[in-house]
Amino acid sequence: MRPQRRLALGVLVAAALIAIGAYPFRDGFWGGLVLAMAEAGVVGGLADWFAVTALFRHPLGIPIPHTALIPSNWELMAARVGSMVGNRVLTKEYVSEEIGRIDVAELLAQGAARVSRRDLETATLTAVQWVADLVTPATSGELLARLRRALMDQPVAPALAAALGVARRHGWDQHAVQGLLTVLADAMDRPEFRATVGELIDDLLARYRARLGKYPRLFVGLASALGIIDRERLVAALHAGLKQVAADPEHPLRERWGEVVADLERRLATDAVLAAKVEEAKRQLLETPAIAQLFEDAAGALHRALLADLLRDRSQVVEWLADRLERARVTLIEDAELRVEVDRWIKARVTDLVERHHGRLASFIENGVRALGPEGAVRLIEEHAGDDLQFIRVNGTVVGGLAGGAIYGIHVLLRML
Repeated sequence: MRPQRRLALGVLVAAALIAIGAYPFRDGFWGGLVLAMAEAGVVGGLADWFAVTALFRHPLGIPIPHTALIPSNWELMAARVGSMVGNRVLTKEYVSEEIGRIDVAELLAQGAARVSRRDLETATLTAVQWVADLVTPATSGELLARLRRALMDQPVAPALAAALGVARRHGWDQHAVQGLLTVLADAMDRPEFRATVGELIDDLLARYRARLGKYPRLFVGLASALGIIDRERLVAALHAGLKQVAADPEHPLRERWGEVVADLERRLATDAVLAAKVEEAKRQLLETPAIAQLFEDAAGALHRALLADLLRDRSQVVEWLADRLERARVTLIEDAELRVEVDRWIKARVTDLVERHHGRLASFIENGVRALGPEGAVRLIEEHAGDDLQFIRVNGTVVGGLAGGAIYGIHVLLRML
């Protein structure tokens, strides 16, 4: 029994004992006063004991109507608690104001200042090892299978259109073209690559001549014999053209490429026929067993390479990730403008989440209270408010005694008058 409950019971028993002790002296003024106060105290203590007990259970186990209020109405209580907290306490305005008072980026910067490069490497190594242990080849295969099913159900044409739009707005398409042209132009300087390109040109010319008629084929053969159509000349012209296009960002071919990408983006978003063809190609590609095997082999190879890298004294993966994290950490500490942008972005996202999901807050709290069950709800309230409720019993005994004494005094006064 808790101390507060023992105190309440002790006060009630004391009032009963005083009443018993004062009973033989009830004819005298003081004896009658003490008896009246003690009797009223007992009545008040018993009444408040009944009231407090009736909140949690049936007094003395007797199923008296309107007792055991919390177990009988715990579902309604859960709904009302959820509604009160979600809709009246944690309102959208209140949550947004509280979020606005916090400088999230400054807190992140302070935390980043306490972290060293060694801490980042240790944390990164632990995280990568956990991922490597968790993502086994079997898990990778299951993830890839789920990814294939998700791609099957997800229309790819709108996603491609959106990706092309983002790439065009950021100039990534031109960067990709620049990189490809530079790689090809540099590769053309290597003799083995030039020989491969020359063989492709010979093959294309042979196929082209095979489709020509007798006299056109004769003229093409004559041009080749006279050196007008020469493989090395064509390779050199192609090499020079690649260098020229790579060196000139304003080259007409580069502009034409931008127009082609823009037109493809528009058609992917609006042309139902093209979208259907893309979906069919996607379906056929994903259903090809070779593609599934390729994904599984790639996942297995990646997992083996990651495990081998982690066995080294200095893991390249860990160092690469730690370098990026260290760069982000230093930038966050030193760049005040970045912190302002980060703080604004985080608050905007959190506010958006609050606006979007605030309606679920009341249901979340209600379900949390409902999960306690009737016995859990009683136990929770008793643990947090039970001690204070026992003082109601003490106060009931004391106030009842004072009220009994006052009534006795009034009674004596009226009798004297």
